[in-house]
Amino acid sequence: MKRIVANRKLRVIAVRLVFFLFLILLWQIIVSLKIWPEYLFPGPLAVLKALKSGFADGSFLKASGKSLKTIALGYSISLFFGLVLGVLMGRIKAIDDTLGCLVLGIQALPSVCWLPLALIWFGLNDNAIIFVVVMGALFSITIGVETGVKNTPPQFVRAAKTLGAKGISLYTRVVVPAAMPSILSGLKQGWSFAWRSLMAGELLFYSLSLGNLLQTGRDLNDVAQVMAVMLLIMSIGAAVDLLVFTPILAKTRRKWGL
Repeated sequence: MKRIVANRKLRVIAVRLVFFLFLILLWQIIVSLKIWPEYLFPGPLAVLKALKSGFADGSFLKASGKSLKTIALGYSISLFFGLVLGVLMGRIKAIDDTLGCLVLGIQALPSVCWLPLALIWFGLNDNAIIFVVVMGALFSITIGVETGVKNTPPQFVRAAKTLGAKGISLYTRVVVPAAMPSILSGLKQGWSFAWRSLMAGELLFYSLSLGNLLQTGRDLNDVAQVMAVMLLIMSIGAAVDLLVFTPILAKTRRKWGL
């Protein structure tokens, strides 16, 4: 069984590798056709050179560290309040009928819309960016938790109450574990929204961050740097998803027979 799983993973890796090599080849072919000037649409080698330069002078590493530190704080705040709100909305109808409507409405609001308020309330500093990250991730997490709690089989709750579970222990030992697949999906979606919100917020003012490196590349008309930073942003986002959320979600689904 382990050999079958290992072979399957190798096939997936091989397919993905061939796919991305094909994309790079196609990219180089388009550049070779000279449809656009190279300073507007640089080739893979120029972007690779910008990547090497950014890591060589340490700017990419420092910017990545700064961005990851900011999103860790903002996402942690979103996670705490999202879990609390989601459980309350999923179990208490009065809260769901009132606060639930507000959450759905705010969820439809793009996180970039919070930027003007963030600037007015907090000014040009990291607190404004953290606020935007929180508003971008909080409600996705809340809805994911709420959905999971509402989909918890009622017999689980009744059986737990019969065995004496009540109060906080009912939620921590029965409701939340039963809702975990949906909760993890909400956390994963919240991460993606938080990462996007962070990049939007970091475009606002100067600080050594990934978003600011994008802005610097635009100011210098250095498209190769812009593309290099975009690749770095995508790589970090995908790495967190693949290394953190995907294994936990897969393990949880197997545990629950999904």
